[in-house]
Amino acid sequence: ASETELISGGSDKQLILWEWNGTGRWNDQLVKSIPLKGHTEAVCAVDAVYQSDEPDLNLLIASAASDSTVRIWARHGSEAKCIEILQFGNGFVMDVCLSFLPGSNVPILACGGDDCKIYLFIQQNGIFIQFQKTLVLPGHEDWIRGVEWAVCGEDLFLASCAQDCLIRIWKVHAKSKQLPETEDDSIRLKENVFTVKDPDTSYAVTLESVLAGHENWVYAVHWQPPFPKDGSMQQPMRILSASMDKTVIIWEPDKESGVWLEQASVRVGEVGGNTLGFFDCQFSPDGSMIIAHAFHGALHLWKQATGNKKEWTPEVVISGHFNSVEDVKWDPEGEFIISVGSDQTTRLFAPWKRKQEPEVTWHEIARPQVHGYDMRCLAMIGRFQFVSGADEKVLRVFRAPKNFIENFSNITGVPVDKLTSHSSDLPEGATVPALGLSNKAVFEGDMAVQPAEDEETFNTISNQYPEIYFQPLVLTEPPPEDHLLQNTLWPEIQKLYGHGYEIFCVACNNSNTVVASACKASKKEHAAIILWSTASWKKLQSLSFHNLTVTQLAFSPNDKFLLAVSRDRNWSLWRKQDSSESGPVFSCCGYTDKNTAVHSRIIWSCDWTPDSKYFITGSRDKKVIIWGQCDLSMTTDGNVLDSVKPCSTVLDAGDSVTAVSISPVLTADGRYIVAVGLENGKIVLYTWQQRRQEPALPDWTTCVEMGNSQSHALAVKRLCWRPHVGRAGRNDQNSSEWLQLASCGADHCVKIFNVNRFAL
Repeated sequence: ASETELISGGSDKQLILWEWNGTGRWNDQLVKSIPLKGHTEAVCAVDAVYQSDEPDLNLLIASAASDSTVRIWARHGSEAKCIEILQFGNGFVMDVCLSFLPGSNVPILACGGDDCKIYLFIQQNGIFIQFQKTLVLPGHEDWIRGVEWAVCGEDLFLASCAQDCLIRIWKVHAKSKQLPETEDDSIRLKENVFTVKDPDTSYAVTLESVLAGHENWVYAVHWQPPFPKDGSMQQPMRILSASMDKTVIIWEPDKESGVWLEQASVRVGEVGGNTLGFFDCQFSPDGSMIIAHAFHGALHLWKQATGNKKEWTPEVVISGHFNSVEDVKWDPEGEFIISVGSDQTTRLFAPWKRKQEPEVTWHEIARPQVHGYDMRCLAMIGRFQFVSGADEKVLRVFRAPKNFIENFSNITGVPVDKLTSHSSDLPEGATVPALGLSNKAVFEGDMAVQPAEDEETFNTISNQYPEIYFQPLVLTEPPPEDHLLQNTLWPEIQKLYGHGYEIFCVACNNSNTVVASACKASKKEHAAIILWSTASWKKLQSLSFHNLTVTQLAFSPNDKFLLAVSRDRNWSLWRKQDSSESGPVFSCCGYTDKNTAVHSRIIWSCDWTPDSKYFITGSRDKKVIIWGQCDLSMTTDGNVLDSVKPCSTVLDAGDSVTAVSISPVLTADGRYIVAVGLENGKIVLYTWQQRRQEPALPDWTTCVEMGNSQSHALAVKRLCWRPHVGRAGRNDQNSSEWLQLASCGADHCVKIFNVNRFAL
């Protein structure tokens, strides 16, 4: 039947049966969902089978949860209910799988748990049609992580895997009703026999094989899906297993002897890097591809080579953050974006332009920083250099290596000579030393020639864990996960010390000469903003004003002002004075205090208009306000701008405002385009124009509110418009009609929106 139904279980203690009506993509309108509630703890395993040829009629569902129960559910038509609860005392069931006994329509349920045993339940027809415990299969010596049935001809096979690093294959077959066998001395496999009343048949369960090949816990085992052939379903004898030893293995029985051997199998997986292994894996329906997902939230995809069936090659797969994304920035030319997240990584996304195809898709093409602390913020310092802050007191500065620039050119189609002028003195790449946090530059002379891999050299400890993991590769398509982990790091060129607590925000001016940063603070002395010179990386100045954490910093487009907003509900404005020998000096020229503050809660975000006349603030009190004008002359004492007052009416955004950003390009009729991100995940586009002469007309206009499928599922963390760089002859979306807005959120997503400014 066509696959239109999906069952899922979650930490919200419920199952959801999803039904797709088959007319388009999976989204809100096309999917019906039936919630199944009853478990009192998180659901950790689920399986389902159709009980008749009419899929709409009977669906049997089994689910296991952390409440030490397995629940059996039945769905008739559009109604689903729990029909039975199997109690497991204090134990946990890790996996469940449903099938039918060979040659019958009697359901059989396998449960694998933390007592190292597999329990088989069979639905016996009696007064109550219920599942009865029929057999217990011992053998595993640690928690069982996965069980799965496969029907092959007249036999039923069960594959199980456990934390004892082993996979066991069991066979269930109907026993023929013949005379009891005479005693003889031949060696036979031990059989476990059970009988089913209706039909009156005896079945035997034997251990078919034990597969040893993994060196760590085996988390998942799956059969290759059956495929239709000559009017019936053929079950291939192939098993896929995923383990914490960083490998995925395909197992097959030997053609001649029928014995399951690892020699007949294929092993794929990660080579090194600071990761743990795989959680789960699946075959594609035709068995030509396998997908696995790893502890670090990443998907891995391999495809079978057409010529050599034993050869599997990594393929391009979607990737992204696996925790909240805290900050996102465009590069100054608008050709790629960099994001940082609580998953302790910095990731770089760029468009992949294939040679023959017009379609352009965005992919992660580098992971410049894989850190040991949750990342918080970043700022671009020119084209291929950035500074990032994490939950540590140090700011780290990174510069792109030669290997990245060459591969970036290959993937995006931007010529290398346009990217950099002095690539000859750049390092090839970077590597992280064992137990280190700093990306160390790798130059051409550092990469030792790899010795021929014979057993003896590999078995010495120093060769198993080389000091330099980095291997330069020439890429023409986005790199797979194992390459992203090891070969796309950027060398760290500087550490900036000076803050007393975890870094919270960082910004760089538009001429790339000054970096401003601030850290978490509960006292005035720690809430100071530190300015750094990008030429010498020395500390230029400490700007003390706020009493609590500064939440965002923004330099004005003309570099004359620095704006800071804080947890203390105020903003401060700093004006650049005549530069001293060491660099520019800033002094406070405007602020709000208890008497003049408009915001009543933490101010989360701020930004400037492209003409540097006005700035915007957004707060948890749901208010968005535009302030100005900052281009007017100073007052008599030469330091304070009297004129910085609210220029707009207070915009009520309807929810806590967590991010604001103003487009570098105005609408056709000269209005500013403002993007506002909210705590509920919504993004709303407004336009604003100051109404001096006609106060009756509203100054704010709501243009677009992103729909549910476009918005973030959780709070928007940052919004960033693509820099408007006029480039003649470039046929891309940076023409005057289209603008691009990047957003990131606590729902682990980075999104890029195309905005037609003539339609606003």
